Amino acid sequence: MTVNDKLKIEFCGLHLNSPLVLLSGCVGFGEEYTRIEGFSNADVGAICLKGTTGKLRFGNAPHRITETPEGMLNAIGLQNPGVDYVVNDILPKLDFSETRFIANVSGSTIEEYVEVTQKFDDSPIDAIEINISCPNVKEGGVAFGNDPDMSARVVAACRAATEKPIITKLSPNQTDIKYNTKLCIEAGSDAFAVINTVMGMAIDIHKKQPIIHNNQGGLSGPAIKPIALLKVHEVYQVCKPNNIPIIGQGGIVNTTDAIEFLLAGATTVGLGTGLFYDPLCCKKINDGIVEYLEQNNHQHINEIIGGLQIYSDSSG
Repeated sequence: MTVNDKLKIEFCGLHLNSPLVLLSGCVGFGEEYTRIEGFSNADVGAICLKGTTGKLRFGNAPHRITETPEGMLNAIGLQNPGVDYVVNDILPKLDFSETRFIANVSGSTIEEYVEVTQKFDDSPIDAIEINISCPNVKEGGVAFGNDPDMSARVVAACRAATEKPIITKLSPNQTDIKYNTKLCIEAGSDAFAVINTVMGMAIDIHKKQPIIHNNQGGLSGPAIKPIALLKVHEVYQVCKPNNIPIIGQGGIVNTTDAIEFLLAGATTVGLGTGLFYDPLCCKKINDGIVEYLEQNNHQHINEIIGGLQIYSDSSG
């Protein structure tokens, strides 16, 4: 199966066959959708593996997922078998000739981030995504990603632990995402994933309790797309002068969504909850982007990245 050459793109020195990236937490460890007839990992440029910590974690108590209008809340709690199992037992079973694989590193301390990063550095993984939305147990549970200085400290520590490309996954639940981006670039981030989920709640009116046992969860799906588009465009303003690429993500379910993110400044686009809507959407989106390029006389996808024309008389 061959993806159109118009879609082949470079990301952090990696040559991707498609601008589509399957997002962490939605595709297991790369094998989740390969059981579905008609699905192929070769249709996407890269796959972000499930969030991985230093030791095995069983995750949060149920309920951990609930549907919401145009979206989904989740509070899985980073359930995973631990980095040693992932490196020794899972990675050898992946077909690295089909697509690129990106590890997702999570932790409760900077030391844990470094430990996991070092173990992925000594593996065939192609790049490392740092999930800085995890709570810092040494700082009262404040998420690393909501504090620019803490974000930069995590990035700098991981940068010293690997030579592989580092992708920093930015949270929308912060005051100034552009300032956070700036500090993370200075700390050594090679790319950004924008955005992580937006925190939300759902309530069972009969039990008078939150539906999610964790009380709150991360909202994903089409409901967050307008937020994600704005954040991608804001981060792009900081990244563009530094030639830093972005994985744009948040509510992408079809071709139009993907093109919006590319125009806003994303180099690649991430599919997560959209796969639950349609597990075979990847080929449809690839074909749709090619059709859009041809209709608008573009020879390559690079020609539309960051092509958004902002109104100059806008007040904000």
